[in-house]
Order: sequence, then structure tokens, then C-alpha cells
Amino acid sequence: MKKFMVIEQFKPGAKAAIYDRFQAKGRMLPTGFAYVDSWLECDGDRCFQLMEARERSLFDAWTQHWEDLIQFEIVELGDKPKPKA
Repeated sequence: MKKFMVIEQFKPGAKAAIYDRFQAKGRMLPTGFAYVDSWLECDGDRCFQLMEARERSLFDAWTQHWEDLIQFEIVELGDKPKPKA
């Protein structure tokens, strides 16, 4: 599985609707995804989620559930650099 950092920018005035939908339906991740962890920016307007997926194209189905409330940036992550000896 590949690792991805998902940067979610909440649209203006959408926070309450985002939390309501999340409480009612969860993350709504399709098969082939694994949620790892997430962090919320101090002002609460952006969320950073670390996820794993077999391929980048799987994100399209997931973001469709949220694109009315959130703008997404999805970054594929590489391996950690190995320390020099």
C-alpha cells in the first residue's frame, strides 16, 4: 500500500455540516483504503490525514462524498530517507 497525505481545506461556513455528516456516516472510505491518523490545524479550517491506498485513483470515489464541503489536495508520499552512516 502507498502512503498519502490528504490536505483538506474546509469551505467557508462548512465546518458544522462536515462534522454532522461525519457523525452520521463516518469517513465513507471505499474498499482499498486504510485511515492511519489525522491532525486538525489550530484554527480548525484544515485537516491533514495520513492514509494508505493501493493507488491514487481510489481517492476519486471518496472525495465525491465530500467535495461540496471540502477542497482536497492529495500528496503521494515516498519512503523515509535513510540516515547516512
